Amino acid sequence: MTDQLSSVIYIISDGTGETAATIIRAALVQYQKADIQIVRCKNVRTEAQAESLIEECFERRGMVIYTVASPQMRSKIKELSTFKGLLSFDLLGPLLETLDQYFGVTSGSRVNILRNTDEMYFKRIEAIEYTVKHDDGKCLTDLDKADIILVGISRTSKTPLSIFLSHKGWKVANVPLVPGSPVPEELFKVDQKRVVGLIIDMESLQRIRKNRLEKFGQDTGGEYASLSQISKEIEFAEALYKQNRRWPVFNVTERALEETASEIVRVIAARLGLPDSVLF
Repeated sequence: MTDQLSSVIYIISDGTGETAATIIRAALVQYQKADIQIVRCKNVRTEAQAESLIEECFERRGMVIYTVASPQMRSKIKELSTFKGLLSFDLLGPLLETLDQYFGVTSGSRVNILRNTDEMYFKRIEAIEYTVKHDDGKCLTDLDKADIILVGISRTSKTPLSIFLSHKGWKVANVPLVPGSPVPEELFKVDQKRVVGLIIDMESLQRIRKNRLEKFGQDTGGEYASLSQISKEIEFAEALYKQNRRWPVFNVTERALEETASEIVRVIAARLGLPDSVLF
């Protein structure tokens, strides 16, 4: 019997394993032990991954519960668990087999569809995490991993565009341009085909900045929203864009976010030789 001080349940899933974890926690309510550890192993899609996790579970004297769509993977996990003498339970297989009988189909034929769905999901999550981390020039150490890098002065929709694009699976970094402050050297060390400039009309920018100041109860008559300051910033950005003509420049004045994002993706995809399927 497993040592009560080291009870551990490994969830092996080709998805997030969240549903399995919820079911297991509900079942564990029936037991008095409060020291059972649940190890959720997400996105397990190869036999090598499964073998490594089962070896780890064996060393910890745990049990295996798996929720995997592929019949081949389910069979392999069962085989590996039995070989190691581990208790195991197939949480998804019996249900799929019963549904197969009811619908008269073979669920295994949809494994690739499930896998593609999972891959898209994890790609979006990874893109969102990267984009949030690299908002407003906060992190430049791995700028080369960005799919798209947006540069522009304050209030040119850098952050909204970044977040919107990240939900489409694009890793986006955005770098602010501030007159008097040096442009980060890292920006010029990455693939310049991925860099995009943003620009806006003076009057529209002034209105946006004043609205923002009013929203936070701040003085709208300061330098931040003055036409003279805005003019300096726009001139600074335009001069930089002229020096870096490989950067496509998009004017965001009075344009819908989706429209600008779509055009950016179309240009970047063409420059990187990506298929039309990446467009939205």
